Parts: sequence; structure tokens; C-alpha cells
Amino acid sequence: MIIAEIAQAHDGSLGNAHAFIDALAGTGVDAIKFQTHIAEAESSSFEPFRVKFSKQDSTRFDYWKRMEFTPDQWKGIKDHCEEKNLEFLSSPFSNAAVDLLEEIGVKRYKIGSGELGNFLMLERIAKTGKPIIMSSGMSSFEELDKTFDFLKPFGNSLSILQCTTAYPTQPDQWGLNVIAELKERYHVPVGYSDHSGDIYACLAAASLGSEIFEFHVVFDKRQFGPDSHASITIDQTKVLCSGIKQIQNALKNPIVKSDNQRYSELKVMFGKSLAVNKFLKKGHFLTLDDLESKKPGDRGIPASDYQMVIGKKLNKNLDKWDFLTSEDINSY
Repeated sequence: MIIAEIAQAHDGSLGNAHAFIDALAGTGVDAIKFQTHIAEAESSSFEPFRVKFSKQDSTRFDYWKRMEFTPDQWKGIKDHCEEKNLEFLSSPFSNAAVDLLEEIGVKRYKIGSGELGNFLMLERIAKTGKPIIMSSGMSSFEELDKTFDFLKPFGNSLSILQCTTAYPTQPDQWGLNVIAELKERYHVPVGYSDHSGDIYACLAAASLGSEIFEFHVVFDKRQFGPDSHASITIDQTKVLCSGIKQIQNALKNPIVKSDNQRYSELKVMFGKSLAVNKFLKKGHFLTLDDLESKKPGDRGIPASDYQMVIGKKLNKNLDKWDFLTSEDINSY
């Protein structure tokens, strides 16, 4: 599953939210993810800015307020996604947001890294019975264990994403090793949530067997917003989706290196046979300086056997560039 996250890249504009859906429809993503914020339910005037990027919002609360859409607007966004054969996803940040998403009929839940300890909201989500995807960005294994132990009794389908909460994430922060550790520890589908601002981390994760991919998307990395530098563009998204699918196809079709029968004709075409590089008389004893290798590989003695002909006597005259065969020399 490949998830393009819009988050707040729409900057509170309903038109921009719909524009992202249209732009991403042809890129190869499977789902588009937003974030559902209800300011009064999730925040307060005391919440500090993670990044002081906004000159129009005096507090973080004001920013969340500006990111809100009405239930009807969210329903329109979901319907638009489905018209484009894309699954609508949105991460809730309050019980009120869960209720809103239930009202419009979301199919599954993506839990942001900062909400894994919010058991109050997690219980509300778990009781819906729907699949849950969790990002592990700010959690230790001990904290993840607690969340898994809390959710398991509800019976939801669970999956987890390796994630590093850094914007943008540098290569030494990607944590690709954690993918295998998560698979071994929890025995659930494992994926990768990226904030690197480029396509390489997800491609690397694909080669390591990730099954779910999530990354932030913007129209232009210079645009306004807290996640722009940690996002990729629409054009990069298309390249990334193609790369992920090719890597997954490769992993499903392992090559048996000991079986090279399919290359038989090519091995003849590109193979080399021994030839002589000058006119040589009958009775001449061959030296290394007399030999050349020429295509194809089925015209006589293989070039790999050159040592076996050194010192052998010619049974006949050979012209320059003639292939050397076993009949031309004694006791090959």
C-alpha cells in the first residue's frame, strides 16, 4: 500500500485539498491521507509551535483551527478520492475527530507517532473494529509493546511503520534496520513512513521488504507549511511509485543463479573461441603470443582452455585469424 500524505499541505484551503487529489490520481499511489484536526478537542492556547513557520497564526491552536473542514467538506474529499479510485485516509487527533471520520465512513485508521500513547483515543478507534496502521516515530520498543498489548484484545488488524520524527530526516536517521526488527518482534505487516524529502528512503525500505509506504507530498517544496522541506513533489511521487512496484516485483521473482540455461544462445553469441593471430606453418609449436580470442564461442577450442594448447604442435598450416580446433593440433 502506497500512501501519499497531504496532511496540512492544503493550508486550510478546500480547493487545494481537491487539487491534490486530482494531481495524485495518476501517480500510482493507492491512498491519500489527510489529518483531521478539531482544534477545541485536541489543542489549547498553551500548545507550542513545532516549527515557527506561520506569520498568520498567533498560536498553534489558531493554526489547527484554520486546518479544519466541516463534516460535509470531509465527505466531499472522501468521495473525490473514491471517484479517482484512491482510498481516503485521515489521521485523527481527538475522539471528536474519530467520531467525524466514522460519520463519513473511513475504512481504516492511520495513527500518527505522537498519538501512540493516547489510549483514550486508541480505544475509541479499536472499538470500530477497523484496521489500524501505526507510526512508531517517537516510541521506544517498550512503548510500542504497551500499545500493542493494549490494542491486541480488541482484535483489529494491526500494522506498523518505521518512522523517524525529524523534518527532514537525514540518511543516518532513516533507521532502515528497524524494519526487520519490527517484523521479528510483532509479526504484523511492516512499512516505512518517510520524512526525508526525497525518494531514496522509501526505495531502500522497499528493497528490505516493507509492505506499506507513506510520505508527505507537496506541489512545490518552496510552498508555505511545516512539512514542505520533508515532502516530495507530485512528479517525484510518480517516480517513487514506479520504483517501489518494480522493486517489489523483483523481490517476488528471485533469480536462481545456478540455473543459466536461458542464456545458452547468448553465451555462444558473446563467447570467445581461440584463433591464431598470424600465419603459422604445420609443425609450429604454439605459444601464448600466437593466440587471439574471437566470437562466437562455438567455433572451436574455448578461449578458457588456452593454457591447454600452449606447446602443442600444429597438424596443418593456419592462416591469420583462423579459428583453432582440436583437429588442428596434436593431443588436445
